Amino acid sequence: MTDTETSLHITQVGTVGVPVKDQDRALEFYLDKLGFEKRMDVPYGEGERWVEVAPSGAATTIALVRARAGEPTGIDTQVRLTTKDAEADHADLRASGVDADPEIIRHPVPMFVLRDPDGNQLRIVERP
Repeated sequence: MTDTETSLHITQVGTVGVPVKDQDRALEFYLDKLGFEKRMDVPYGEGERWVEVAPSGAATTIALVRARAGEPTGIDTQVRLTTKDAEADHADLRASGVDADPEIIRHPVPMFVLRDPDGNQLRIVERP
């Protein structure tokens, strides 16, 4: 690895965008099914809306970005959400009707994929 110097002041990942067709439906899912909190819900521009959610206490948020015509939803977001108990979360989410993998993957650590109402994939990964 080389030593490089930069004048940038980037300090963290602030927000990750997830494309959704219906922000209200997505917001309900992330709040009611995943237990996230709403961090921001504000209008901007011509009829646009900026919505951010996150687990309680998390620094990074997920922006529920309304997909424009021709933009895909139902993507593999590559977002990993951390849990202390993948088994319990998996059981609770499936019991509440969330589209989650039927089985937990146990290599290298317990994890599973869930899908939001637009089919966007998020991974739940167990960390001690």
